[in-house]
Amino acid sequence: MTARIIDGKAIAQQVNSETALRVQKLAGRGVTPGLAVVLVGDNPASQVYVNAKVKKCAELGIHSERVVMPASTTMPELLELIEKLNADPAIHGILVQSPPPPQIDEGKVIAAISPDKDVDCFHERNVGKLLIGKTDGFRPCTPYGVLVLLERSGIDPSGKHAVIIGRSNIVGKPLAALLMQKAAGANATVTVVHSGTPDIARYTRDADILIAAIGKPKFVRGDMIKPGATVIDVGINRGKPDPVTGKSKLVGDVDFDEAVEVAGAITPVPGGVGPMTIAILMSNTVTAAERTL
Repeated sequence: MTARIIDGKAIAQQVNSETALRVQKLAGRGVTPGLAVVLVGDNPASQVYVNAKVKKCAELGIHSERVVMPASTTMPELLELIEKLNADPAIHGILVQSPPPPQIDEGKVIAAISPDKDVDCFHERNVGKLLIGKTDGFRPCTPYGVLVLLERSGIDPSGKHAVIIGRSNIVGKPLAALLMQKAAGANATVTVVHSGTPDIARYTRDADILIAAIGKPKFVRGDMIKPGATVIDVGINRGKPDPVTGKSKLVGDVDFDEAVEVAGAITPVPGGVGPMTIAILMSNTVTAAERTL
């Protein structure tokens, strides 16, 4: 068996095309969606992520503000900036790129962002709405991106056993909350395993839908997968350097070469979940703008 490849780039393009149409409709009513992306410090990986978001905004007609603050920025200085962005009617979405420098309390930063502009869905108010199934908050970018991948690939989680490897606040927990909802595109039986779970493979072999978000390269081997299962790889890791070139490739939390021979469908890394994260961020920003009308 060779698994069907779930093309995250193609599905993200579908979502982005729909978002661009929504932007055009807003323009007809005199509104341009605005996203502020704040970067504290000069982390190279964070710079890449921020630039990708700003670039995608430009492609879709979304106004963006890229705010770069020095690594020495204090909490009061950052909170002052967030307060200004909260009050700026041209800005509908705010995100502060993670991770910040050690003197920055990320929890306080998230709490300071207006829930109405929390397009990453990290604020406790939006997380609470997510958990109880309310739809007037935001849906978190990577977890909801996974649901969209499943839906547009014709994979219905309803009645299926979904196993999530990882319990982070960014992916594992919100994804479990989304999948367990009594709603279309969800209604799964969800198991979350993590670093404290003995014999993780015991659970993964029973998964109809297996989602790896543990941050360990090639953690999921072929013998941990139920034949025919759908495998969603959220991980992005640097693999071992090539002995000849010295360069390292991006690899996921799943050993793709082994998994593709067992699974029924699988996302690649790169080109799977990654493009969906930015696509949903753009969509959430436009949703925030639409709610101001």
